[in-house]
Amino acid sequence: MKEELDDFIEAAGLQSYDPVEISKIYKKNPKRLLKRLWQTLIPIFLFLLGVGWDKIIGLLKNKERAKNRAKEFTNLLVELGPAFIKAGQALSTRPDIVPKLVLEELAQLQDQLPGFDSELAVACIEEDLKKNYLNVYKSFDLKPISAASLGQVHKATLHSNEKVAVKIQRPGLREQITLDLYIVRNIAIWLKKYIGFIRSDLVALIDELGKRVFEEMDYINEAANAEKFAELHKKNKNIKVPKIYRNHTSKRVLTMEWIDGVKLTNLQGVEKLGIDPNEMINIGVNCSLQQLLEHGYFHADPHPGNILALNDGSLCYLDFGMMSEVSNESRTGLIQAVVHLVNRNFDKLSKDFVQLGFLDTNVNLEPIVPAFEKVFEQALNEGVNTMDFKSVTDDMSGIMYKFPFQLPPYYALIIRSLITLEGIALSVDPNFKILGAAYPYFARRLMEDNDPRLRNSLKEMLFEGENFNWNRLESLIISASKQAEIDVEKLLDQVIDFLFSDKGGFLRDEFAEKIAEKFDKVNLFAFKTINNKLPKQIQSKNIFNSETEELNIIKEIEPIKKLINILQAIPNLNSNIIKDKIRRIIGEPNARKLSLNIAKKLTNKSVARIIKLAAGVKQ
Repeated sequence: MKEELDDFIEAAGLQSYDPVEISKIYKKNPKRLLKRLWQTLIPIFLFLLGVGWDKIIGLLKNKERAKNRAKEFTNLLVELGPAFIKAGQALSTRPDIVPKLVLEELAQLQDQLPGFDSELAVACIEEDLKKNYLNVYKSFDLKPISAASLGQVHKATLHSNEKVAVKIQRPGLREQITLDLYIVRNIAIWLKKYIGFIRSDLVALIDELGKRVFEEMDYINEAANAEKFAELHKKNKNIKVPKIYRNHTSKRVLTMEWIDGVKLTNLQGVEKLGIDPNEMINIGVNCSLQQLLEHGYFHADPHPGNILALNDGSLCYLDFGMMSEVSNESRTGLIQAVVHLVNRNFDKLSKDFVQLGFLDTNVNLEPIVPAFEKVFEQALNEGVNTMDFKSVTDDMSGIMYKFPFQLPPYYALIIRSLITLEGIALSVDPNFKILGAAYPYFARRLMEDNDPRLRNSLKEMLFEGENFNWNRLESLIISASKQAEIDVEKLLDQVIDFLFSDKGGFLRDEFAEKIAEKFDKVNLFAFKTINNKLPKQIQSKNIFNSETEELNIIKEIEPIKKLINILQAIPNLNSNIIKDKIRRIIGEPNARKLSLNIAKKLTNKSVARIIKLAAGVKQ
């Protein structure tokens, strides 16, 4: 008994995940380990035996039978405890390891368990904060308002009369998690050694899981996460974060501001606040994209209980135990991948996956390219705005399971975050498409960001070979203008910087050619108008070959009108900004060259047209 208690104390003292130290603890005295092995491995073995038998006799070919087995597996993880629940949640984002059918069931894995005795909660407060709980809180509701695998939350009031939520960790959690992680890790080692068809490094997956669970169990770390998140979004009036009370917070007790709000999935509740639920979803999507692509620091568990609509029309994020980071390199890589996807450049898209760490550099990409084409072609034909994210990720799951993909941890959490967010949005609007909602943000980043790789991606987006694609420019500007937070001056400055830089020479020449062409068409219309007013005996009959050609000419001029209308529709674009940018353009060294180039091209086209008309050549 004493030896088991020593193990318990040693495990409780671990401040961070260390598989070597954990192994030392349980190798010294295997009694507690053997007891837990009996509790876990026997149910796992019996389940695997049943699945193996189903496979041998062919029952798993029946989709309903296979689905029931996947449900049994999910329920088994819940019964085995917090570490196994967390392992299941980690696997739910790994299509490179788990078949699609099992993924669907694991995605529904609920991190909810019955609450624990309030006396144990009070004891935890007093042990950690070194005070009687009534000296810390003026009032404290002994009945928890919610309970999950790692802890439970109580409502309380401070002596300053401020309402607070108090999160308290489950008694003995660190010890139980430590032991279970040791068992799960050794199962992973065995699978890696003896089961050859599992490509991904399961041991690395468990170690990543262990690191994250230990971070989640440290409420001081969660408090720091909440404060960092609040600092990053302090300029966004639409996003709120509960205040953290550091004096009443420890590794196992977290005291934060009590927030009165309504879950986004409660449509009637949100509407009673006088708020449009769709507006809340837009705020949530924009915030998520800002987290992923601007700050590189994102909330990895945005389930319905963690995002509340407030009566002032803002969104409040809760529970910052599971956060993740995306490097600037990866953020840029993700945007480049979107460009290659939109351009249907699946060869470059496959190389993006290598750059992002999904595929090893020695993997043969040749068979992966047509697989991408098969998954994305139909969705792209229907348009990015209508693309079903869940369907695409499901199809991608099949590719990742078939080919040697290995998902970086940050990507798995991004997918989990976006799928969860889309699930919330779909409860508000059944027609919601997260990729359509996200594209304006991508467009804005692509047009505003001065990263050299994104400048090159912008060029890729706007050019097809050597031809400038005006429709894509129009699409980008329309999409970017949908962003309420767009910085118009910055957007225009970035366009001017790029257009008049040394690297923009080819674009300037193409721009000059297209502008000259458009004005030439305008001149042709002007000539036609004058020609129609002349006496019939001297009118030229050679301006247009046919009515069809006339319509084609109209279509040529239409993009200029559209572009002007689009620019006028951009929020906050006013005459002062336009005047300021015109003055800036006039001062650019390459602006004079561009003007002369346009004039030269237009003169050449006009002279050629006059000669042809004089010679009786139809235009």
